[in-house]
Amino acid sequence: MQLQDSLTSHFDTEMTLPESGIQSHASNLALLPNGDVLCTWFSGSEEGKSDISIFYSRLDKGADQWTLPQKVSDNPQRSDQNPMFFQTPKGALWLLFTSQDGGNQDTAIIKRRISEDQGHTWGPETVLFPGKTGLFIRQDVQITPAGQWVLPVFHCVIKDDGKPWDGSYDYSAVFATDDEGQSWTEYKVPDSLGCVHMNIQPLTDGTYVAFYRSRWADNIYRSTSPDALHWSVPEKTELPNNNSSIQFTALADGNLAIAYNAASKADATVRRSSLYSDGLEDKDAVIDTDVPRAFWGAPRAPMRVAISGDGGKSWPYQRDVAIGDGFALTNDSKNKKNREFSYPSIKQAIDGDLLLTFTYFRQKIAYLRFSEDWVKTGKKES
Repeated sequence: MQLQDSLTSHFDTEMTLPESGIQSHASNLALLPNGDVLCTWFSGSEEGKSDISIFYSRLDKGADQWTLPQKVSDNPQRSDQNPMFFQTPKGALWLLFTSQDGGNQDTAIIKRRISEDQGHTWGPETVLFPGKTGLFIRQDVQITPAGQWVLPVFHCVIKDDGKPWDGSYDYSAVFATDDEGQSWTEYKVPDSLGCVHMNIQPLTDGTYVAFYRSRWADNIYRSTSPDALHWSVPEKTELPNNNSSIQFTALADGNLAIAYNAASKADATVRRSSLYSDGLEDKDAVIDTDVPRAFWGAPRAPMRVAISGDGGKSWPYQRDVAIGDGFALTNDSKNKKNREFSYPSIKQAIDGDLLLTFTYFRQKIAYLRFSEDWVKTGKKES
């Protein structure tokens, strides 16, 4: 299916994946050793509802159509979200996702299924960190030269004041294992309040860089590490953020490519009272709290891709791939009210092309294929 509007230029490939429900969101790509591409996302009636489940589809090597989506989670009283794949060194493929009680992200646990045949069949669901709740994931596991597996997470925290989770107390950490997931050690990212969706990639000098979504809807944040375990305090980058997901990847030529919404709370006229409510309020209202309050409802468009040649300190090449008003003051997909382009996943294929998926109006998952050079024909926005 071709995308009908909002795209900015010709792409080598442009389509939407087969539909799996009223709402589809939070896609993640994985490139398999045999050349197949997998995409996973969550789908159902609406984020946070008990019918939200994990789906995935496959683009076989050389094929031009994605397979029909397969449902791969079964937790009818919980909302399953934010799936991703992890290819282990010994060939097993993990599917990781969160499972929460309705709209209460502080109740989330991380679940896992394992495939021994590259995603054709799956083992049972298990809990990755028994006894730990309020954990959320979004971004890829990294394997360090020392052989450690490093999983970035963020903690969804509520204060003991009777109010539901709203994101204002969330912070980031990594869990690392030296024994292929039998035991894990947590390393918290210092002073990372409000920085979530930690996305880690290696740099050419052997160090690591991470970028974060901001609950404050101001900017994408950046931090660095010598070992993927011990991190510097996240600092603002020049790139805006709207309290929506980002993703970046390290390219074969040493550059970084990032996909994100070029928008922030500065582009909003009002705010949502929470992620799971359509209630609106003045975006500049004074909030009586001891920490900043998470900002929901900033526009989730345009979808932009940028290239950096200095480890993400600057982004001289930027190009929009989808343009619209990005209306995100509701999650209502049933009545087709939401118009966001959001939650990108970006990977580099073996031939060098960039593969990109993202949420299209919270109804479909869009898929694009284009070259790094195409992005470089754009220019930095003033």
